[in-house]
Amino acid sequence: MKKHYLYLLVTGLILGTHGLIWAQSLDTASKNLKVISYNIYNGFDYGKDTEREQALAEWLASQQPDVVAFQELCAFTEEKLKTYASNWGHDHVVLLKEDGHPVGITSNKPITVKKKMLDGFWHGALHASTHGIDFVAVHLCPSDYATRMRESALIASQVKETLSSHEDPHIILGDFNALSPFDAHLDMLRPELREWYSEIEAANKKKGHQTLLNDQFDYSLMASFLGFPLIDVCAQKVDGEERFSFPAPIHFEPRRNREDIAPLRKRLDYILASPNLARQCVSAKIINAGIVDDLSDHYPVVAEFSILE
Repeated sequence: MKKHYLYLLVTGLILGTHGLIWAQSLDTASKNLKVISYNIYNGFDYGKDTEREQALAEWLASQQPDVVAFQELCAFTEEKLKTYASNWGHDHVVLLKEDGHPVGITSNKPITVKKKMLDGFWHGALHASTHGIDFVAVHLCPSDYATRMRESALIASQVKETLSSHEDPHIILGDFNALSPFDAHLDMLRPELREWYSEIEAANKKKGHQTLLNDQFDYSLMASFLGFPLIDVCAQKVDGEERFSFPAPIHFEPRRNREDIAPLRKRLDYILASPNLARQCVSAKIINAGIVDDLSDHYPVVAEFSILE
């Protein structure tokens, strides 16, 4: 009886040890990949606002991202971006161009450039892969919906030609300069926003541009991306009243307080993930309060995905 008991005890310990090892292997089989999209507002006034530049670097270091997609890297070179990215531990960077309002990507893993998209674009888009995922960093036309639609078609064509399936993991992210149909009910509650758009529209029309569609908010651009299909991770995980990414107080000169600009809030910045990858999204948020009020006129969008290593 004692021998039988000892056998069961030893067997249990062995199985328990193997079970623990198996459980530990499951824990190490996947990890969270943290992705941030951030429009940094004219490259910190073309490099002159060093205080804001350093503060944003410190904030990013505190976030410990794996991949960052930037918009408005004005006056940046790739070498400057590499030096800047070292502040948050990223050794790998790609800059779309060195003039205008370029986008760029930084990562803590090597980056492979798929295509630098410039022809037919207002600012351009950057298609690159890192961490086994295709990323397309975008900054779409701010002043004309027809131009944005052409840009979206070019991006869709590039992704379709490059990937073998729409289920291959990919993310399109950045400043889309467009409203989401998921937020339409919120936009309609803000008559001041509609008035602001009308003022912008009057200025754009003088340049031959059109922001509104038949004098109404244009949701067609974001609808085209959603029908790609892509999943808007913040629409799923961020409460409606918190789903805004613009404007921050420093957008206005002189600076305005949060309460005054609350009626003008809207969402222009997105992280859109392929369906299978979106199922692995464990967290998504727009950080639109606190120190970020002073870092840019846009707020950062953050998403985490549980992916296999």
